[in-house]
Amino acid sequence: MYYVYILKSLKDKSLYIGYTMDLRKRFSEHNNGLSLSTKYKRPYKLIFYEAFLDRVDAKHRETYLKSGWGFRSIKGLLKRSLESI
Repeated sequence: MYYVYILKSLKDKSLYIGYTMDLRKRFSEHNNGLSLSTKYKRPYKLIFYEAFLDRVDAKHRETYLKSGWGFRSIKGLLKRSLESI
């Protein structure tokens, strides 16, 4: 399985979108400062994920969510999660 996920920084409320084969391990890496792109905005809360059977499908979904249209859909879909915390 491949997972597309969205993390919310508890430090500055920013979002991080990524994909991985091992969601638990990757989430731990983000919160332990092992990812350069998220190291300075920890800790994180996992607010959303989707599972895919195919890596290419997951990568396309990640790319879409990072786009303008995708980011707008995130705001609509996760409105309460983005307001809380």
